Amino acid sequence: MSQAAQPGGPASPGGSWPPGQPRARGGGWATGGVTFAGVLMMCSGVLAVLQGIAAIAGDDVYFRLGAYVYKMNLTGWGVIHVILGVLVLLIGIGLLMDMGWARFAGLFVVALSLVAQFLFLPYQPIWSFVMMAIDVFLIWALATRQEAVG
Repeated sequence: MSQAAQPGGPASPGGSWPPGQPRARGGGWATGGVTFAGVLMMCSGVLAVLQGIAAIAGDDVYFRLGAYVYKMNLTGWGVIHVILGVLVLLIGIGLLMDMGWARFAGLFVVALSLVAQFLFLPYQPIWSFVMMAIDVFLIWALATRQEAVG
């Protein structure tokens, strides 16, 4: 019997090739996207922490608003950004370490970050749009990751 016809051989969907080696997760964009997402989450987390610190410090970096439906003082927004930033940073580290929980936690926290950036639009519109675009990419990269089979 040839190796291809043997159970568990390379032609078998349940077998691994080469023997004892794990299969690659997905391919191309999805796998590279998750690694890139981990690095991008770390950078995004640090930037969100810095954004929050600037808001807490009361810098003149942010616009002063008149009437806004979701108005909160800048210290409140700063605390939100610092907390989200730390979470995104830690989850990005977990993602690069290939922790199982990091992908789903990342989807949840990045979705929260997307909403927070949307609500922060009047204070820093251009930066919020940039961060929202990064968050959308992160959600895509984390949602398209393919798990190993077998």
